[in-house]
Amino acid sequence: MYRILIAEDEMIERMVLKKTLQKKFDGVCEVLEAENGKEALRLFRSVEINIVILDIEMPGMKGVDVAEIMRQEKNGFCIIFLTAYDRFEYARKAISVRAMEYLLKPYSEKEIIDVVEEAIRLSGEYERYAADKSLLTVREPYLLESLLEGRYEERVNDKPPEQEDDSNRNRLNVMVSMIEEYIRKNYMNMISMQDAAHAINYSEPYFCKMFKQQYGKNFTSYLTEYRVEEAKKLLMQPNVNVKEVGVRIGYPDSTYFARVFRRMTGESPSEYRNRFLKEL
Repeated sequence: MYRILIAEDEMIERMVLKKTLQKKFDGVCEVLEAENGKEALRLFRSVEINIVILDIEMPGMKGVDVAEIMRQEKNGFCIIFLTAYDRFEYARKAISVRAMEYLLKPYSEKEIIDVVEEAIRLSGEYERYAADKSLLTVREPYLLESLLEGRYEERVNDKPPEQEDDSNRNRLNVMVSMIEEYIRKNYMNMISMQDAAHAINYSEPYFCKMFKQQYGKNFTSYLTEYRVEEAKKLLMQPNVNVKEVGVRIGYPDSTYFARVFRRMTGESPSEYRNRFLKEL
């Protein structure tokens, strides 16, 4: 059972988010809540927390300050920031404490579910690594280094452009092409938003902001949708084992793959294949 801690000073938003996560991850996660930074720290220190969802702008202790203290005290947990303020300095700070995601309000239910689902997967990898390092195949050392060893390289020299002229539009078109090429070649590996930004030589705050503007969703949601579409293609091939499908699209845990696929399509991988074969 994984533990998620929500720190949000707006009571209604906190309650809605808690109910959403409880409904989606019933039996998988326990959801705790805090109305301010001090309460979040108290809970964080009293029980083992796997995922922390922090509102950046809270009265008293800001979410970024809480995250800094948490990082100093423990490793091996994921941080997800929520904010209504699209400010570069917040994104910069979020990267400095190795946040997994930085979501702008109002975010969609699908976005938060995708991000939390990915955080659960990373938490599972961390637990397996902690139990027996030989169980992990380190295909992406940059991601594991940030999650397991508490090291993070900060690359925040680029600032988003104030105005978009022809030159900037051309640069964005190139960026989009590079992103799509990177995902096409690497979706089957354990990759993150940070890995993609690093691969095309952009700072994480700039990459995060531009990705959301171009695609209307965060990197994790886009990657999940891409993987599921690739899974559908493989499931149409009767000679490919269902468990092998998950491995080939980047989900070696068959249970996790089945859960993601059902959430995205309303069917299990086997049900999807059987329906397709019947239609043929």
